[in-house]
Order: sequence, then C-alpha cells, then structure tokens
Amino acid sequence: MKAITTALVATVVIAVGAWFVLGELGFSVQDTQSGPNVRLD
Repeated sequence: MKAITTALVATVVIAVGAWFVLGELGFSVQDTQSGPNVRLD
C-alpha cells in the first residue's frame, strides 16, 4: 500500500510541476494551438 501511495503522490507532483513549468515557458495549449488571428480573453 505504501508503494501505491508513493507512486500516486509522485504522479501528482510531476503533473503539477509539468503544468506549471510548461505554462511559464509558453507551451500552454492557448499559445501553441491558436493562430495570430485568434483573440483570447
């Protein structure tokens, strides 16, 4: 049970860290999937 809990916590930490880092680097979905003619509010 301890291994499953550790794996779950590690997965959550990696996912949140990747979301934050990619957003800061400009690799968000809004930045990569929209063209210059799209107005994002």
